[in-house]
Amino acid sequence: MRTKHRIESVLYHVLICGFGFIMIYPVLWMISGAFKNNTEILNGGLSLIPEVWRWENFVNGWSGFGGISFGTFFKNSLIVAGVSTFGTVISSACVAYAFSRIKFKGSKIWFTAMLCTMMLPAQIILVPQYIIYNKLGWVGTYLPLILPHFFGQAFFIYQMMQFIKGIPRELDEAATIDGCSRYSIFTRIILPLLKPSIVTTIIIQFYWKWDDFMGPMIYLNKPEMYTASLAIKQFADSSSTTDYGAMFAMSALSLIPVFLIFLFFNKYLVEGISSSGLKG
Repeated sequence: MRTKHRIESVLYHVLICGFGFIMIYPVLWMISGAFKNNTEILNGGLSLIPEVWRWENFVNGWSGFGGISFGTFFKNSLIVAGVSTFGTVISSACVAYAFSRIKFKGSKIWFTAMLCTMMLPAQIILVPQYIIYNKLGWVGTYLPLILPHFFGQAFFIYQMMQFIKGIPRELDEAATIDGCSRYSIFTRIILPLLKPSIVTTIIIQFYWKWDDFMGPMIYLNKPEMYTASLAIKQFADSSSTTDYGAMFAMSALSLIPVFLIFLFFNKYLVEGISSSGLKG
């Protein structure tokens, strides 16, 4: 029986490692491509080992284009992703608390309307949004990419609502007896207990904004304002030779911020998703 159990355990781990390698292989291939030239990338097949390690790809990539260093694009991405994530967390937490704990006229209608926004494909509202932002004079600025996130995001509002519903109402009642206002209950009781859900929101929202390509492509028209995701695309030149090595090098570097966030907040991500009822 022990031998059979060991064999099953070995087969299980071999299969898991095999599937894990298949899932991560595209990322490994991209990282290895950061050390190859165009010929190796296009004709080198599935090999992960470069014939010659070309560290100059990182130098060429970091130099950017048009006299703009890639450090500028990373800074722009951090500004957009960081500020929009902050706005999403604050606004979504406030709205989630209101829907979960406060009874007000028309709350069901507003909640239904919020859920309906989750069902709309982004492409449907793309043109109306652009027309509105253009009339406001926001096109060519970061406002269309940042400001809407200060008015709540439906997905994260719903996620936080599920988490708040798991917090006993007796805590609110006890705080009310002690003389706390709704504001004090939210800031002193609900918000600290909401930490796992808040961290989950930070991680997911930062991922989404850091990887966002469509938004910057539509609303930004000055190269010095480009985000990293949009700047990486500029290495692909249809009228000349594309520097795939530099493009892959900057793509590999762009993984560092999201990898570090996931590494440090992984336990909170799992706890927040499981506690909010979003697990499958």
